[in-house]
Amino acid sequence: MTVLATTKMSSKGQVVIPEDIRKRLGFKAGSQFVVVGEKDVVILKSISPPSIEEFDILIAEARKQARQAGMKKSDIAAAIAKVREHK
Repeated sequence: MTVLATTKMSSKGQVVIPEDIRKRLGFKAGSQFVVVGEKDVVILKSISPPSIEEFDILIAEARKQARQAGMKKSDIAAAIAKVREHK
């Protein structure tokens, strides 16, 4: 069942998520969200960092793709140096 609630924005642009919704969805202080706004609609999507296992899988896939593309560590160092020069 969808729970409806109302809230107000403060003068600092802060919006409180009602307590019953926070509890039901397990939001705690410091929870992070992606915010999307279009016309009169604002969507908050909770996000969380990947677990160590998920991060290891992401790194392994990135390394695999870099090898397949023929990238070397020196290519990465050169790309970083180039970007830093443009700042």
